[in-house]
Amino acid sequence: MHSGIWFILVGVSAGLTHLSIYYIATQGIGILNEWANACGFVIAFFVSFAGHRYLSFKDSGTTIKQSLLRFLITAIAGFMANELIFVLLFRVLGLNDWIALFIAIAGAAAQTFLLSRFWAFKKKNSA
Repeated sequence: MHSGIWFILVGVSAGLTHLSIYYIATQGIGILNEWANACGFVIAFFVSFAGHRYLSFKDSGTTIKQSLLRFLITAIAGFMANELIFVLLFRVLGLNDWIALFIAIAGAAAQTFLLSRFWAFKKKNSA
């Protein structure tokens, strides 16, 4: 339960970071939406990793190096799902970019939680 609450709080923080970078990139700099989404992901990755490593999954049985590599793979898989959902909703279905991005971020969260809990930050064995 404790892990789940921290996961949500860290996820919301990373999500807000992602959305903020997306806004700055599209509105302030004028970057293409898909590239702005990727920029948001990269910055949010570090917020997410630090929060999950030290808060959500602080009982991890993996080293920081193992966790970082595994979480990078987990995050890339999550981003691939995110970008696919985003492009389908925004470009194919014509949804508003903010609604499409919010749905894409939320849709990738469950996948990220499962891969994080059971692989990237695998709990110590209680043997």
